[in-house]
Amino acid sequence: MPPAHPAAPPRLPIDPLLPELCARLKEAGCAVLPAPPGAGKTTRVPPALLALYPRGRLLMLEPRRLAARAAAQRMADERGEALGHTQGYRMRGESALSKATRIEVITEGVLTRLLQSDPELPGVACIIFDEFHERSLQADLGLALSWEVRQTLRPDLGIVVMSATLDAQPVADLLGGAPVLTAEGRSYPVEISHLSAPRPKSERLEPFVARHIETCLDDAEGSLLCFLPGEAEIRRTAAALTVPSGVDVLPLYGALSFAAQRRALAPAPRRKGILATSIAETSLTIEDIRIVVDAGLARRSRFDPGSGFSRLVTERVTQAEAAQLEGGEK
Repeated sequence: MPPAHPAAPPRLPIDPLLPELCARLKEAGCAVLPAPPGAGKTTRVPPALLALYPRGRLLMLEPRRLAARAAAQRMADERGEALGHTQGYRMRGESALSKATRIEVITEGVLTRLLQSDPELPGVACIIFDEFHERSLQADLGLALSWEVRQTLRPDLGIVVMSATLDAQPVADLLGGAPVLTAEGRSYPVEISHLSAPRPKSERLEPFVARHIETCLDDAEGSLLCFLPGEAEIRRTAAALTVPSGVDVLPLYGALSFAAQRRALAPAPRRKGILATSIAETSLTIEDIRIVVDAGLARRSRFDPGSGFSRLVTERVTQAEAAQLEGGEK
C-alpha cells in the first residue's frame, strides 16, 4: 500500500488551466500548452490527466535523463508514494516501474522503440511531449509518428505538446488545428548584468568563470547556479574555485550517479554553488537559487556531412536558451 497522501502541494500558475485543458483534450484529442518556466506543467499536467484517461498509461517524453528521473520523483513525492508506483520512469538501461504505474516518464528514444515494436501502442492512452522547444530528431520523429498513429490506428490517442519558449501555432497547425492554451507564469524581477567586455582569447574559460563565481558569492546571498558547456569544464572550474566557507560546490551533469544528482537538486541547510550543463535548463526547479551565472556556451551534437557522422561542437547559446536560463520563478 502506498503511504498516506501528504499535505496538498502549493498552488502553481498551471493549476487553474488544468480543467480547461482536460475539457479541450476530451473534445479535440490534442492540445498545445506553452507555459513559462516554473508554471508547473511538467509535474501538474500528467496527474491531472489521470481522471480523463482512467484506463491506460500516460507517457511523458523528457529530452534529458536527469529531467525524466526528477520529474517522476517529484510527482511521486507530491502524492506521497514511492517512485515506481503510480509514477515511474524508463530510459535506456534503467527504469522504475511496476504493474501499478500509470504515468511513465520516458526519454525520447524509448518512444521510438515502442512505436517500432507496436505502432498501435496498446495500453497507452496519451503521449505528452514536454520541453518540445529543445527540438531533436527523435522528438520530431516521435511526434510525427504519434500523429500518424492517431490519424490511422488510434483516434482515441491523446497528444499534448508542452514547452516554455516554443512558437505554439505552427505545432497546433501540424496537429490539425489543435487548441492552444497558454499558462501564465509567476516570476520575481531578475536583475541581468552583462560583462563590459568579452573574455580575452588568451584566458581559458574555467578560471575566467571561476573568478566571477567567487565575486557573485561574495556580493550576494543564497545559492548559485552556473551553466557550463560540459563535464570537463565543470571539473576544471570546480578545481579553480575558492569559495567562501559554508558553500558546497556541487556538479550536475548527465553522467553523474543518481545519488549525486539528487544531492545537487535537494534542499540543503548550506549554500550551494552548482556547476551544471544545460540539463538543468528545463524541467527542474532547484530551491534557494538566487544567482545564475551563464557562460553563454553549450555543447551540441551536429551532423558532419564530410565524415557522415555526428560530432559534438561547442556553440553560443541562443536568445531563447538564455531566456530559459534566466529563471526567476517564484
